[in-house]
Order: sequence, then C-alpha cells, then structure tokens
Amino acid sequence: MINRKKFMLYTIGSLLALSAITSAHADESAAVITRTLVTEPSQGLTPIYNLINSAKKTIDMTMYELTDTAAENLLVQAAANGVTVRVILDQDNEKAHNQPAYTLLTAHGVQVHWANTAYTYTHQKTITVDGITTAVMSLNLSSQYYSTSRDFAVIENDVNDIKAIEAVFNADFANKAITPALGDDLVWSPTNSQSVMLAMINGAKYSLSVENEEMADAAIANALAAAAKRGVKVQVTMTANSSYATELKQLKAAGAKIATYAATASLYIHAKVIIADFGYAGAAAFVGSENFSSTSLTKNRELGLTLTEADILSSLNTTLTSDFKGGKAY
Repeated sequence: MINRKKFMLYTIGSLLALSAITSAHADESAAVITRTLVTEPSQGLTPIYNLINSAKKTIDMTMYELTDTAAENLLVQAAANGVTVRVILDQDNEKAHNQPAYTLLTAHGVQVHWANTAYTYTHQKTITVDGITTAVMSLNLSSQYYSTSRDFAVIENDVNDIKAIEAVFNADFANKAITPALGDDLVWSPTNSQSVMLAMINGAKYSLSVENEEMADAAIANALAAAAKRGVKVQVTMTANSSYATELKQLKAAGAKIATYAATASLYIHAKVIIADFGYAGAAAFVGSENFSSTSLTKNRELGLTLTEADILSSLNTTLTSDFKGGKAY
C-alpha cells in the first residue's frame, strides 16, 4: 500500500524542483541580450514609434532635435495613459527648432528639460522604455529628413547598458556631473568615444568601411590614413562638404578610397559608422551619434555602441557597400 504522506511529500518536492528548473530557465531566457538594427530611410520610423508605444511605465528620451509631430503625439498619449515621460532637448544649437516640441510636451504632462549647457551640444539620440529596452540612434526625430537621410538605430535590452544609460539620463536631467559607466559596449562622449574609435581603426588588419557626416577630427583622419598606408582597405562614404577637403585629400593620398554624394542628392549621409575587418575573426562595428569632430568626441554629450553580432555587421556592410558604390569617386 502506498504511504500517502510520503507520496504527497515526494509530489510536493518534485513540483518544487520542477518550479525551480522552470524559474531558472525563465531567468536564463530573460538574460539573453538581443540587438536589432534599424536602417533608414528604408525601414521608416515604425520600429521607433512601436518602441514608444510599448511603454507601460516610463519613457526617458534624450534628443538633439525633435520636430516629428507624430513622435511628439505618441509621447503626449503615453503621458495621458499614465506613463512617466521625461525628455531632454538640446538648447545650445537647436533650441529654436525644439521650442515647439518643448511647449507642446510640457502642456500635456511630459517632463521636459533643456539640456545641460556644460556640454557644447547634447547631440545624443536615445529612447529608453520601462528601463528594459533602449534605442541608440544616429538619427534625430526630425521628420523632414526621414526620406533622404542614411541613418541607423540599434534597439537592445542589455541590462548593463540600460543601467548606465539611465544613470546618465538622471544626472543630465538634473544638470549633475557624472562619469558614465560603459556598460557592456557603450561609447560615450566626452568619456571614451575618441579612444574607442581610434582603437578600432588602429586595430584593423584587413578593412575599414566608414560613413560619417564630418571628417574634422585630426586624430581620426590620421588613424584612417595610417591604416590605408599599412595596407588596410579603407573605404569612406560621405556627403560632399568642402570643409573637409584637407582631410579627404590626406586620406586619398594615403590610399583610401572615398565616395561622396552631392548635397542635393536623394541620399544624405548622416550616419556615423565604422566597420572593422568584416568577414574576419574579431570583426566589429561602431554605430552612434558621434561625428568625426573634436567637439563631438570631446565636448558634446553623445552615445554610441560597439557591436559584434554577425547579422548586424552583415547588414551594415551590405548598406555601406551599396552606398559606397552609389557615390562619386573623390
């Protein structure tokens, strides 16, 4: 005859063990880091709008320029739904453009803060939702540029990155000084952006593919030229700008290949990307808000990411290769 007491104890013990295993698997699943690349203009803003719409508790946004009324209305609706919405807007260079958004949002329950003037510009473009998902972007929420601007965003759930991003947001929202934590792969200005980019460029053995809106930082230009001289295949794609003629001539003389788009072309290179050694061991990429200028790298508030995911690197490489082929040889 079965001892009912022992059977019940055995059953309870088994259920507890199963529960512990299930919980462990759930925790393991929750710890999986996902990163999704958004490529503009081809994908449109739906992934970004969906991120804003997904908020249940909080939205923290740092934005250099906010003139997209659709995004503004989503923030207003979120606040009306009880979400705590906080926004930092640049005032050093973009206050006139940002003022309508500031006025609308503050009138509808959104907490809006003019960015800390300790930075030359607050050029960061980040949206963090519920403290669990963030978008780190090269694009501003400026709808007038969406159809023509080459830009990228990375949407991720890395806990260490988000903890650091939120800590910096809280400090910047209160105009408090902070040395940003680097998370797992964050690239901050004015903290570590120049050193990370130089390390990526100087460490490249086979290839470097670059897009940027500017080419004004001497250290970056010198590093790219040095890479070309040591035999690295260096490809640079930009929208033409006579302000960078000296640097582009330097790169061309060193053996770099350069493609440019006219300012009136249907594609404007606003992205800030470096891909190092694609297709080889140790391949990596940078995507973020940082331009190649000393102001952007050492004086602004900026944020980017280093990436090693094969699917993201492959997508970035496909886009940058196509952009390079579509430009005019410099």
